Amino acid sequence: MNDGLAPVLHAATAGMKAVVMAGGEGTRLRPMTANQPKPLLPVVNRPIMEHVLRLLRRHGFTDTVVTVQFLASLIRNYFGDGDELGMNLQYATEETPLGTAGSVKNAESELRDSTFVVISGDALTDIDLSDMARFHHDHKALVTVALKRVPNPLEFGIVITRDDGHIDRFLEKPTWGQVFSDTVNTGVYMMEPEIFEHVATGEKVDWSQEVFPKLLEMGAPIYGYIADAYWEDVGTLESLIQVQADVLNRQVDVDIEGFEMMPGVWVCEGAEVDPEAILKGPLYVGDYAKVEGGAELREYTVLGSNVVVKNTAFLHRAVVYDNVFIGPQTNLRGCIIGKNTDIMRGARIEEGAVVGDECVVEEEAYISSGVRVYPFKTIEAGALVNTSVIWESRGQRNLFGPRGVSGLVNVEITPELAVRLASAYATTLRKGEVVTTSRDVSRAARALKRAVISALTASAINVRDLEAAPAPITRFAIAHGDAAGGIMIHTTPADAQSVDITFLDERGADLAPGAQRRLERVFSRQEFRRAFPGEIADLTYPSRTLEDYSHELLRCVDTSGIPEAGLKVVIDTAGGTAALVLPTLLARIGIDVLTVNNRLDETVPTETLTEHMRALERLGELVASSRAAFGVRFDPVGERISLVDERGVIVHDDRALLVLMDLVAAERHTGRIALPVTTTRVAEDVARFHRVGIHWAPTSPDELTKAAAAPDVIFAGDGRGGFVVPEFGTAIDGIASFVRLTGLVARTKLTLSQIDARIPQAYVLRRSVSTPWAAKGMVMRSVVEAAGDRILDTTDGVRVVEDDGRWVLVLPDPAEAVTHMWAEGHDAESANDLLQEWAAVVEGAGS
Repeated sequence: MNDGLAPVLHAATAGMKAVVMAGGEGTRLRPMTANQPKPLLPVVNRPIMEHVLRLLRRHGFTDTVVTVQFLASLIRNYFGDGDELGMNLQYATEETPLGTAGSVKNAESELRDSTFVVISGDALTDIDLSDMARFHHDHKALVTVALKRVPNPLEFGIVITRDDGHIDRFLEKPTWGQVFSDTVNTGVYMMEPEIFEHVATGEKVDWSQEVFPKLLEMGAPIYGYIADAYWEDVGTLESLIQVQADVLNRQVDVDIEGFEMMPGVWVCEGAEVDPEAILKGPLYVGDYAKVEGGAELREYTVLGSNVVVKNTAFLHRAVVYDNVFIGPQTNLRGCIIGKNTDIMRGARIEEGAVVGDECVVEEEAYISSGVRVYPFKTIEAGALVNTSVIWESRGQRNLFGPRGVSGLVNVEITPELAVRLASAYATTLRKGEVVTTSRDVSRAARALKRAVISALTASAINVRDLEAAPAPITRFAIAHGDAAGGIMIHTTPADAQSVDITFLDERGADLAPGAQRRLERVFSRQEFRRAFPGEIADLTYPSRTLEDYSHELLRCVDTSGIPEAGLKVVIDTAGGTAALVLPTLLARIGIDVLTVNNRLDETVPTETLTEHMRALERLGELVASSRAAFGVRFDPVGERISLVDERGVIVHDDRALLVLMDLVAAERHTGRIALPVTTTRVAEDVARFHRVGIHWAPTSPDELTKAAAAPDVIFAGDGRGGFVVPEFGTAIDGIASFVRLTGLVARTKLTLSQIDARIPQAYVLRRSVSTPWAAKGMVMRSVVEAAGDRILDTTDGVRVVEDDGRWVLVLPDPAEAVTHMWAEGHDAESANDLLQEWAAVVEGAGS
């Protein structure tokens, strides 16, 4: 503002006060106003009302009364006493809606001694209030109404004026048959205190419909000031998008925070914009936002504070509020994204769609034009959303996935979420019960576990914290103690940016589906139990858990023959928690061991498949050079193992399952072996040769655990390096599996390669096909219909058996928008032909 102009602007408004109307609910703006008042909606990263207050201050209105009603505390908390804006703000609260006139009457005590201006806190304008004040004083008006000519007057109050500005008629929100002018009432008024004589106290009264028409009948001096200025009533979601573009186009004179790094491209303090990002202004990047290289921001895009835009994301005319994560390959056009929302990889949000605060739009979800997603909703991966998601649960995925509750650290899985999850879990238990907690070596798991422990103890649940511990030991501690359950926090396998929060029952097993649903209900309703101060629970650290585990393991598992065999084994603990227990255990079973990576490494809590294979190759070199009997590599939490034979050759997981199965069956010659339905049917040949049976189980871990609990089951494995030792426990346990394998190899006096060589070769191929959630049922029906008279097995999914013994299994993924397929043939070519044949059926039904 020109300092020389300031006294001129302020002279006309000297001594005047202002009233900002900020009590509206903004129902047409929902879901953006579902949990915040309309005046706080940001326009280019500032609330609409802040733009209004800055306009008032520019014209000398520093003493201002704000009328509030809907979510009034949020407005008071945001603006306070107005000191940061150089103003003096007071608040007049309506207990019930009083109308446009009644709400101003409610503030009469602050306005009765001077001329005042009334202005809406949810309309954007740059009207010259100083010139309007001069007009008001020059015409000795009781009321001056700011008027604006608009092309579509249907949503506004129409006004007819004489040549001198005197108003003849008002008509609120006319039909086209009633349109007699394009001059509308902006809701900006200059008034004299005498106006209060015409407004009843404590009643709902409207200016345009009641007070002004009555004054016109009395011949009162009511004038219309036609403003040559910008004015937009932000009453719809469309207008909320439009005002952002108008600000960026400089059609309205408001302050834009930040600096113009290139014509039309505004960037705020602390923002990071990669030089390889594509920017086509006008657009706005808020403070501390981050735009990665390869992202493309097109015209009229507005990013709020702390927004993250990943590479290959595309945004055009998108209004994105604070603390939003926008993943790679996303496409956002003409939409509004509420604060604290996550838009994951490949999601697409179309023109006019609105996603409310605190939502998650998962990978490759599609939100159609005009759809409204209300706050705190989750749109499932791959979901096609054509109708608004308001109260219904449709569009919201299950909280639990195959590894518990999983997500990106500090994006999907935050400390706040961890607290809510733990509070919900505690609410399903009785006060005073015990929960065992543990984590892997990562910093993220450590931070999240602290949040979990705080929530549990605050909910009257005692916590026994094992700190960093292998998953099998956590499960053992629960199963062999008095704990009602447990919580483990681990880095997601092959994804160092994500974590899994696993909830356990009193057996140390993953929560059953029914218990998961109960926890989900408490979580979604936020009905958390809190303890009274005297009920706050204790946190303890058990000291002998590792020793108890080792003692019980060696008592239950047959280790005879190991000392006499003189075996040498190479072990790689991968820097994980297995390193905590193996030294003590190995010393007690009498085996010559070369150990690598036997330390806790918080910098590498997991590894990619490529890194895993490289580590196995290095392990193989050590095994071959040291002439060891075999090599074992543990996963970072000690649940799964990978094998290398005596030659240093990697024994892949599917073959390792057959090798261990052969060893166990050859020694027992009785009982059953539990395997998932995805396992090669070569396993039937092995079982038949050793005169044992097979129990085919569904693919979920809890189903394999249930199967392993049967008294006649002698072994179980999942084909992914996870094995169950039933004589010790029913959970997948890499440490127990290693001890059992060592005993078996010592007693059989055969090498792993010899055992592998006597097992027939298997030809099982796998493929995953993208399938929209809405099409999964149709896909499975199509598979059953296409099977015709073939043999069907519905243990898990649909397995179709051909006449020649080949088979294909079609199984929808429970957590992602894909369908998995397995096919086994007599050779690789016949398996591939079968897989392609049925993939065409799945793709045809899912398209």
